[in-house]
Amino acid sequence: MKRLFSGFLFFSLLLVISACAVQTKTVDEVDTKTKPVNSASSEAKDERQLEVIYFAGGCFWGVEAFFSKMPGVHEVTSGYANGLGENPTYEEVISGKMGFVEAVEVQYDPDDVELSTLIEYYFKAIDPTTLNQQGNDVGIQYRTGIYYLNEDDAYIIDKLLTAERKRHDKAVVTEVLPLTNYFLAEEEHQDFLVKNPNAYCHIDMSILDDLDSLVDPALYSRPSDKEIKKKLTDEQYKVAVLDDTETAYSNEYWDLYEPGIYVDIVTGEPLFSSVDKYDSYCGWPSFTKPIDPNVVTYTVDTSFNMVRTEVRSRVGDIHLGHVFDDGPVDRGGKRYCINSASILFVSMEDMEQAGYGYLVELVK
Repeated sequence: MKRLFSGFLFFSLLLVISACAVQTKTVDEVDTKTKPVNSASSEAKDERQLEVIYFAGGCFWGVEAFFSKMPGVHEVTSGYANGLGENPTYEEVISGKMGFVEAVEVQYDPDDVELSTLIEYYFKAIDPTTLNQQGNDVGIQYRTGIYYLNEDDAYIIDKLLTAERKRHDKAVVTEVLPLTNYFLAEEEHQDFLVKNPNAYCHIDMSILDDLDSLVDPALYSRPSDKEIKKKLTDEQYKVAVLDDTETAYSNEYWDLYEPGIYVDIVTGEPLFSSVDKYDSYCGWPSFTKPIDPNVVTYTVDTSFNMVRTEVRSRVGDIHLGHVFDDGPVDRGGKRYCINSASILFVSMEDMEQAGYGYLVELVK
């Protein structure tokens, strides 16, 4: 499904995008005829209180398969969204002349999966910094976007998009717009990867392997900046919030090896276990892995004329340190070099009382 477009076509498509901006309809003006008809009828939707959101992330074959595997999602269809005209064919869409984007409609139960979780995994599956391209597919129909039906969703999307921008050095070009129209794609494109399991797919489905998260992020929250500054020492604030680095061999935990866990100093979210701690002779606490792969995030750090991978905490979004590929080979080969000033040690004997009893077995 590798498709390219010419420079002339790209210029023409820019005009189409401009036209779309002028003729954008409100959510209330979306013609119900353009919405897909599928196994989740309107009665069933009301009974189960399903919500709807639309994602575009390159070829819709992979995007549809990706969301279909997520718990709490009841129905996913492939279609064409936010373009000019009605009932476009696949050939018309890939020509780019009508400005449509290959998108999927995701019907989900908010009691089982939150919109924020869907968006979080959407950003894991795509590259939000590439314009009109995902994987091998190039063209305006492969642009990335999130399209909503109500303004409450818009607030959530915007908040997560703001956080996503902080994770990239390049501009995030994923568009966020009200849904103006959506037409079901031809039957051959529905459940395409189910029918053709060896077909092309640009999305890594293993991203979903971590859905059964050990640590629930809902249990933790980031305080206000004023509260954080009051809570931390000057050095802790400089390191955790202002992205500074403490001195090697002159920090609290570099040579501590007691049983326990290390938590985010701002939120208390569990980050690392003493079981995974080792002496890397670098002068900072070193770990082979986080206690749960979901509790940390990664960004590219180009400071000091170097290219490094920064490690940040998930909920607190504070600077933890960096991860390198020079760790013990027999334990995964990673070295998480973490600042003591960004973490707090909770000994095994105190874990139960501190609310971390469910993690004790991981420390023994």
